[in-house]
Amino acid sequence: MSRILLNRRNFLATTASAGAMMVLPEWARAQTATPVKGGRLVVAGDSEPANLNPAIVASNGVFFVASKVIEPLAEQSYDGKDGLDPRLATAWEGSADGLTATFQLREGVTWHDGKPFTSADVAFSALEVWKKLQNLGRVVFKNLESVETPDDHTAVFKFSQPTPFQLIRNALPVVTSVVPKHLYEGTDIGKNPANQKLVGTGPFKFGEYKPGEYYLLKRNDAYWQKDEPSLDEIVYQFLPDRAAAGNALEAEEIQLAAFSAVPLADLERISKVPGLKVYSNGYEGLTYQLIVEINHRRKELADVKVRQALAHAIDHDFVVKTIFLGYAKSSTGPVPAYDKTFFEPDVTKYAFDPAKAEALLDEAGYKRGADGNRFKLKLLPAPFFNETKQFGDYLRQALAKIGVDAQIVSNDTPAHLKAVYTDHDFDITVATPVYRSDPAISTTILFESGLPAGVPFSNQYGYANAEVDKLIKDAASEIDADKRAGLYKELQKKVADDLPLINVAEFSFITVARDSVQNVSNNPRWAVSNWSDVSLKE
Repeated sequence: MSRILLNRRNFLATTASAGAMMVLPEWARAQTATPVKGGRLVVAGDSEPANLNPAIVASNGVFFVASKVIEPLAEQSYDGKDGLDPRLATAWEGSADGLTATFQLREGVTWHDGKPFTSADVAFSALEVWKKLQNLGRVVFKNLESVETPDDHTAVFKFSQPTPFQLIRNALPVVTSVVPKHLYEGTDIGKNPANQKLVGTGPFKFGEYKPGEYYLLKRNDAYWQKDEPSLDEIVYQFLPDRAAAGNALEAEEIQLAAFSAVPLADLERISKVPGLKVYSNGYEGLTYQLIVEINHRRKELADVKVRQALAHAIDHDFVVKTIFLGYAKSSTGPVPAYDKTFFEPDVTKYAFDPAKAEALLDEAGYKRGADGNRFKLKLLPAPFFNETKQFGDYLRQALAKIGVDAQIVSNDTPAHLKAVYTDHDFDITVATPVYRSDPAISTTILFESGLPAGVPFSNQYGYANAEVDKLIKDAASEIDADKRAGLYKELQKKVADDLPLINVAEFSFITVARDSVQNVSNNPRWAVSNWSDVSLKE
């Protein structure tokens, strides 16, 4: 997810046909002739995470299912104040010195097992889960010292160092999934059975999981939001390959496919099918970045001239138009261009120039040998999306043209994550980190040195730069919003010069749904929000 893990999208489009489509059991087939209230929504499933708890694993593969069950303090919104809508918190405020953040919590909320939701649950989640265990919370709540609970509906976060409330506010939808203290306290949190059989406060309860077939969520009749949810059930049905989602939608066997489960190449045709709608919005808070991670432990790759050469070998325009079919934009750095607060346009850029790439490699002392090659690299394309695999094939060919023999090693998702982020068994890898509205949430972790092994989508490539680390540290405690933005803009300039990794493109996703599905894509993180207002019409 760490980022979304779509390991069921790894099949080539050539394997897809109507005959290859899984025959869904009768009970799981989509129900389109149902009233606005009630009914079953059948969705194309994505992945089957080993840990389904978003308080521990804040990734989109987890959120896609778990966000309907476990809720954050706030969710992103198109029209809410500061781009947020309340969830388990109804109000929030930061102190002028950056040492305190106070949350007023929603009253009358119960866990799915009937126990009351209180500030004790928030305090436990923050101190024992988000700060200690969560991939992103470890960064956001690094300086969280304590959480005071003066009453059942107030939580006061105390920080040991000034912490920008701008960061805390921006991170609320992603890092503040609240879990029940009474089920986790005194247990091995990472191995607690509730990490799979979720217990939350959300509009849907965890129903059933059948590996390789489906997740089933059921309506929470005691949900705090009056008259919600509208649906009785949500079924995440796993399909054999990406093209099967399009076939299943046309056959009305499923009603919705998110995260570009329908191949981009099929969208023009699908958009003309009566009864289907294509949505390009609803992912604004989930901008993915196609990057090349570089293992600086490798002697050749520790040389900035070699990294510059690799960057000049990549044709961004080809990648955007041919691999993403125009559903992407060229990227110049770790902050996407849409973020007007933090984006810095004036950075060093690396135009597609194979001749310059060859000259840089010659200057670095890596001449072509008798076989035409300069050196070999082990290339691991991420298996998350069809596009990452295609880009891996393209990158191999592009590097071959400048005399670098990139040998592809293909793994499934667990093996890939272990090889790259734990064992460091790679030279270059294709990755897709997510930009989440603030550089400190999931972007600075790509550059900060000294991180422990095993943290996915972080600097596990041996890159260390004292100036970069200082910029990250200074920004983490800068409570003046303008000065903080300035530090992150300086960071973008520095990493563009130093090239610890190569930013290639930024992309989002497409949702395709039957026109019977209502309230689709109505917030910037729609696919990973709670769907309490989603309904079916006749």
